[in-house]
Amino acid sequence: MEAHLTDVTRVIQLAVAPVFLLTSVAAIIGALNTRLGRIVDRRRVLQERLRGCAEADERDYRAELLVLSSRIRITYFSILAAVLSALLVCLVVAAAFVGALVGVDLYKTVAVLFILAMGSLVACLGMFLREVFLAVASKGHDRR
Repeated sequence: MEAHLTDVTRVIQLAVAPVFLLTSVAAIIGALNTRLGRIVDRRRVLQERLRGCAEADERDYRAELLVLSSRIRITYFSILAAVLSALLVCLVVAAAFVGALVGVDLYKTVAVLFILAMGSLVACLGMFLREVFLAVASKGHDRR
């Protein structure tokens, strides 16, 4: 009994770092969700303006709508990668506890899951950076 308690205590100590990582990923998901909402709102405004605009403005509105469409897609996939990262971190913690409780050595599984979680987080942040670049580089900053 004492050996199992020691194993579980050790796993709890090791699970603290992934839990902090989950908190960070949750904050990233929140920021991405806010950005996505703002992009969708801007698209709605432009679609409304497009209905009653002059032909001269139509080309500019359509060009900005294309950029917004790209930003929406990139942000969506960034959120997807962040959620995947969070799920993989949860599996890391679960595998660590299962290994300790059942007495099975799952260190390779835990390591692979953690590497996949980090890879997914890197992909998320890369897409986030790309979306920010598109937002800054686009000409559609008039907020009439």
